[in-house]
Amino acid sequence: MLFDSLEFAVFLPIVFAVYWSLSNKSLRFQNAFLIAASYVFYGWWDWRFLALIIFSSGVDYLVAKGLSKTIDSKKRRTLLWTSISINIGLLGVFKYFDFFSKSFAEAFTLLGKPLDPLLLNIVLPVGISFYTFQTLSYSIDVYRRKLEPSNDLISFFAYVSFFPQLVAGPIERATNLLPQFYIRRAFIYGKVVDGMRQILWGLFKKVVIADNCAHIVDDVFNNVSILNGSTLVLGAFFFTIQIYCDFSGYSDIAIGTARLFGFDLKPNFRFPFFSRDIAEFWRRWHISLTTWFRDYLYIPLGGSQGGVWLTARNVFIIFLISALWHGANWTFILWGCLNAFYLFPLILAKKNRTNLNNVASMRFLPSLKEALQMGVTFMLVAFAFIIFRAETISEAMAYINGVFSRSVVGDIQIYERRAFIPLIAVLFLVEWFGRERLHALEGLFKYHQCLRWVIYLVLILIIISFRGERQEFIYFQF
Repeated sequence: MLFDSLEFAVFLPIVFAVYWSLSNKSLRFQNAFLIAASYVFYGWWDWRFLALIIFSSGVDYLVAKGLSKTIDSKKRRTLLWTSISINIGLLGVFKYFDFFSKSFAEAFTLLGKPLDPLLLNIVLPVGISFYTFQTLSYSIDVYRRKLEPSNDLISFFAYVSFFPQLVAGPIERATNLLPQFYIRRAFIYGKVVDGMRQILWGLFKKVVIADNCAHIVDDVFNNVSILNGSTLVLGAFFFTIQIYCDFSGYSDIAIGTARLFGFDLKPNFRFPFFSRDIAEFWRRWHISLTTWFRDYLYIPLGGSQGGVWLTARNVFIIFLISALWHGANWTFILWGCLNAFYLFPLILAKKNRTNLNNVASMRFLPSLKEALQMGVTFMLVAFAFIIFRAETISEAMAYINGVFSRSVVGDIQIYERRAFIPLIAVLFLVEWFGRERLHALEGLFKYHQCLRWVIYLVLILIIISFRGERQEFIYFQF
């Protein structure tokens, strides 16, 4: 079920009404209802894959229970590796088997020994990369004794399957979200209203900006050979805007929806286009994933404690694995390596932790230096996203060759769907003024009620007016 679909527009109010009508019942009953609603939400796409969520939830629940019953280090390691093997094994079968099988066969073909790859050709379950990481982090935290194992099966299954963030995150840690299922939630009007504001802004980003950018991006990337360099540059710009608005729009809707039910999810994006260097960008982009890799891989590898070159090595490993998390394709691997390369000069100069505060904090405008830094960072990100968007390495190289051709000074060859483009400026302006808050529209509570309603109605009218052909959320494929 898609957040921007008619089905969800019917589903959400019904679940909301029933959920809060059960607030005077037992907490377990209310949590059980959330499980049922979440399974309906996920099963709307393909009910057969519900078995994977139930299986993954059950494995990690039992592993954690086993960890709580033994102090024997060998048994504990065995239980942990059981969880890791099963969760990563699920990803391996559904997401990576065909990729590595093809790559293996191609390697033999290059050596003069043609080999037919063994392919499973199975559908990738939506959200599998997200909920397997979520359950896996629970087992690791219990193993590390940072979290007590859950004794409430219903609360744990509700935590794993919670529908707002089930299929595309944020990847919630059990330390943050699971305890919220143990306590009775109170209906707080202000919290519900703020959740609706964030949902509205998420829909604006997804429906108005991302979906309209998608049509231009598809036209550009599908016609690289006949378009000039200036149009290709603009195509890269639009894809960078598209993927941000698509994914952060989903996160805004997810976090806002969770707030309607009394839950607080961690922010997943903190206005990354206002970053002054690439390190700051990655601290602000897909935060739940980058912090997951930091805590469960980067720090165990040694983090930044072993000197500059060891730090660089660890960063390269993290970006390589992050690239593979995004998909089984050599373009993702090259994209990850390029981002690691971007970071190396900052690491060598020990400046990768320089920009930790918000840009132009407590100021209306950035300085000229900050504006230039943000511009350069955006261009580096947009260049890397060319590789991310391309289907193959050869397509990416063809696109890049076009960008650096003489035709880069030619006329832009985009003639359709231009009406929405000024709204990109609205996007940047609203997010700039809201950059010190949890989400762009959070500060609206300070305005007079009449002005707030004017803003709401304008956004709703824009969403209705510029809604075109619906595009699936990009991160569903991961």
